[in-house]
Amino acid sequence: MATLEVSADRYERPPVVGSPHTSATVTDQVNNIVFQRTPKWWLGAFAVAFSIFGVMTLSIFWLLIKGTGIWGINIPIGWGFAIINFVWWIGIGHAGTLISAILLLLRQQWRTSINRFAEAMTLFAVACAGLFPLLHTGRPWLGYWLLPLPNTMKLWPNFRSPLIWDVFAVSTYATVSAVFWFTGLIPDLATLRDSASSKIARKVYGLFAMGWRGSAKHWHNYESVYLLLAGLSTPLVISVHSVVSFDFAVSLIPGWHTTIFPPYFVAGAVYAGFAMVLTLILPLRPLFKIHDLVTDRHLQNMAKVMLVTGLIVAYGYAMELFIGWYSGEGAERFMLGNRIGGPYWPYWWSLILFNVLIPQLLWVKKNRTSPWALFWISMSINIGMWLERFVIVVTSLHRDYVVSSWDLYHPTKWDWGLYIGTIGFFLTLMLLFIRFLPMIAVFEMKTLLPEAKVRHSHGLSAEGH
Repeated sequence: MATLEVSADRYERPPVVGSPHTSATVTDQVNNIVFQRTPKWWLGAFAVAFSIFGVMTLSIFWLLIKGTGIWGINIPIGWGFAIINFVWWIGIGHAGTLISAILLLLRQQWRTSINRFAEAMTLFAVACAGLFPLLHTGRPWLGYWLLPLPNTMKLWPNFRSPLIWDVFAVSTYATVSAVFWFTGLIPDLATLRDSASSKIARKVYGLFAMGWRGSAKHWHNYESVYLLLAGLSTPLVISVHSVVSFDFAVSLIPGWHTTIFPPYFVAGAVYAGFAMVLTLILPLRPLFKIHDLVTDRHLQNMAKVMLVTGLIVAYGYAMELFIGWYSGEGAERFMLGNRIGGPYWPYWWSLILFNVLIPQLLWVKKNRTSPWALFWISMSINIGMWLERFVIVVTSLHRDYVVSSWDLYHPTKWDWGLYIGTIGFFLTLMLLFIRFLPMIAVFEMKTLLPEAKVRHSHGLSAEGH
């Protein structure tokens, strides 16, 4: 009987003892998550997430009525939570494209169980990120002015502004990621179409399956397009957060004007993204009983990626201190002292604790495969990466070159309401995704089965065509 095990270096034996896995049982296991009766825990989680989403709706409603004055922004800190949360959400969205595109090109087969989930997380995180700069304009209904569209007023964006670069980079990233995610879904949507018992479900899944029948021509076209999109997505992983870092690096503000920001931001984005993937996937393993699909090997590999990128981030922190000291610039040295011992010193020391010290537990193999340890380490990284954005933005702005403009920044309840509300928005979308779409790529999992290897050796696809 075939099992999910392929070889020791490709996949490990399922930790849960049960029926042997074949192409049919993998399909049934994943599809049953979609077609089963809605679990009570899902209804409870959705009610909580949607309630938090309502806080975001209320915050936006009040913002549109009263204006950005309800936020804690002031003269030296003109963006505040808007830019902090924008960068944080964009960073979270990086893991999906990295797992799907770069690991695909590197032929890392362990990505197959988590790539679909991570891709969806990318789209939802980018949707949350896009809200903040749009709302910060004060007139979000005029957001299209940021695009170089011909108009009667002859108003064109300032292409020398890194904020305009963000518009192009993030919109391109969101578009390519959405197409990449939907393309990967097509074969599994066809499987859901053929398995659905409801006529409405068959119609809906059939509409989005776009006539997929699994023919040799369909598979050939699919694999060509999927590989092409992976190639397009790969440079976007590096370029998008590099462009986001230019928001800071091209300015002359102390602590921002440095060339280390692009690689430092990219590493931090991958760090935060993998932490969020683990934070979400770890509770879903026991809830959906998918231990044999998302195994300890997946957890350990993601933990290793977090450890490596975390060390790069720690190196970035060290270089920030060194560059500020070595520059001999008074304002730079003052900024470093202000971060470490100024009014916001608890934030800086907390980010060192959450981003540098606690993740060192990942050197221990037991912690890399323990769901509980990984969950709390991932949560610490999520908190630490948000604190990092807060420290970068606030501590450099609240005391800059002009002493007369110094002021402290205190976020209001509406700042917190909008931020926490986007978390509810994100979780609402994630819960809808795992309820109505396959969160694991079924057809890619089938390629790891021994029976698929036998078919492939005879010139047949994983589906037998």
